[in-house]
Amino acid sequence: MEVTKLDVLRNQEAHTFIEPVKKINEGHHVSRFLVSKAYRDIMVFVLQLNRAMYPCVTQDERDSNRIIQSWDIGSPIVVLSDTVRQLKGLIGKLDSIVDEVPPDPGPRRFGNVSFRKWYETVEARLPDLLNDHLPPTALSIGKGEGSELSAKAELRSYMLGALGSSSRLDYGTGHELSFLAFLGCVWKLGGFGTCSSGNEERGIVLGIVEPYLELVRRLIKTYTLEPAGSHGVWGLDDHSFLPYLFGSAQYGPAITESDETPIEGSLVNAPDPADVTKITAVSRERTKNMYFSAIGFIYDVKKGPFWEHSPMLYDISGIRAGWAKINKGMIKMYVAEVLSKFPVVQHFYFGSLFSWDKDPDAVPQPETVHTANQPAKPQPKSHPTSDNAPQHGIPKLPSVIQPMATSSSFVGTAAPWAKQSAVTSPMAAFPSQTDQRSISQTPRLPAVSDSRTVAFEKTRGQGPMGMPPPSKAPWAQNPSQ
Repeated sequence: MEVTKLDVLRNQEAHTFIEPVKKINEGHHVSRFLVSKAYRDIMVFVLQLNRAMYPCVTQDERDSNRIIQSWDIGSPIVVLSDTVRQLKGLIGKLDSIVDEVPPDPGPRRFGNVSFRKWYETVEARLPDLLNDHLPPTALSIGKGEGSELSAKAELRSYMLGALGSSSRLDYGTGHELSFLAFLGCVWKLGGFGTCSSGNEERGIVLGIVEPYLELVRRLIKTYTLEPAGSHGVWGLDDHSFLPYLFGSAQYGPAITESDETPIEGSLVNAPDPADVTKITAVSRERTKNMYFSAIGFIYDVKKGPFWEHSPMLYDISGIRAGWAKINKGMIKMYVAEVLSKFPVVQHFYFGSLFSWDKDPDAVPQPETVHTANQPAKPQPKSHPTSDNAPQHGIPKLPSVIQPMATSSSFVGTAAPWAKQSAVTSPMAAFPSQTDQRSISQTPRLPAVSDSRTVAFEKTRGQGPMGMPPPSKAPWAQNPSQ
């Protein structure tokens, strides 16, 4: 099948670059983002890279035997282009600066202040680093007469945004999204090759994204960076999402170029998803697979039972329909838990390459709990009225200590998570085994439904009232306990 790819700038000479700016300032701006050209391009690029990471089936011309080729981390079969090698070198330069800025030995509670010095050092050197590690043809676009900015201005903004926050001393999936946009900018500028076999995309994932994730993990451990926009224990991961998406594709069933992206099944001899709870299996697979590499980092920084500190990943490990089913759920979950969440996308900046302009082909997304329950701008306090004025010299009791309402009128908390219509779970991103529709390769993915009937993995049974199936954590196995 023909895979939709991110467009390369056609009329480069006439393109006008702008300094990326913040556009998402309130919760309702997220819905506007979901119909923007930036959202379209992000999803096109994610699906493009994800498709390339599935194992391939080729035909041996000598004996007509089918050959299955998978794509492991560091595999020599994945040929890295000049641009990929140069950007890998850029990540290496950023990593070496960590050696120049050791962590502060003083007492601290949240984050190490030396991260700010590392960030400032990178910020000062980044213009020269981009000159040294990006194709000159890409950087020269927009340098014509009368042009105030070149492509370098937008590339610099996204690269800095990918390295965490020097003010909050944190890192999260929003920063990871900025790095994805950085790579997307290089693609749009024609910096990468566009061969149809998917080798360039595999080079981007294994030759650039994976080293970037290793750099981030070193920054987190060295400077004890806090999770940014984390859901805590109920999130997929404190800091990253992309390694789970691309890593699950690495273990998907082998496909040909004409095949649809599979929705279930696994590569022959792929490890069982439940192996994430086995330290020996994680140690074996983390050097080859991005999913297990991310799991291995969790074991490096967290202690205790896996089901206790990572219950979401633990529940996903029980899916029996294969790694392709997990991959499909990860794509939906990325839309719902990253791109549709205000705390994550509020720090994303929009320029000319990832534009805030509305996509003319966008279909307005139906409102879901992911888009409806966004933070709103605080309303100004109202002035006192006659209703709360003192009467007959006896002040009216504040509402917080008014007599308890009767059971018939009591409505409980107004928190979004307590509303019956808002009951959902990130696990809703993992469809039922009866859903045989393939993942569309169109630029836009439909929003995740907020219906309670959206499928959970059915191997452990459906919970009551459409809620998620029971956890398989040891403490949840015996209802009598």
